Amino acid sequence: MTNPDFIYKIASAENFAAAIAASTYRGMPIDEKDGYVHFSTAAQLAETLSLHFKGQSGLVLFSVRSADLGSKLVWEPSRGGQLFPHVYGTFPMSALAWQGMVDVGADGSVTLPAEVV
Repeated sequence: MTNPDFIYKIASAENFAAAIAASTYRGMPIDEKDGYVHFSTAAQLAETLSLHFKGQSGLVLFSVRSADLGSKLVWEPSRGGQLFPHVYGTFPMSALAWQGMVDVGADGSVTLPAEVV
């Protein structure tokens, strides 16, 4: 699915706090390395958390309105050929629609907040 109303980003608490302080989101270290900010759709989120954040707690999960990102938002194939939302460049934290916390079990289990739609 492409172009959902909201896309989701997983960040460390420190990374998110720095973005709030700067009013701009630049991404996690992996995003800076890859040259774009990795996002997931609601349907992709649990698998992304399980694969890449196993055993981590206190993660910040936030959503951004897709429409607020304009041409910076590009849908590209990734895991299993699925199209994933990638954002090229920074974006203002004013685009933030929602934020919450999430923990991922050592076995990769995760319960997504009810706000993830």
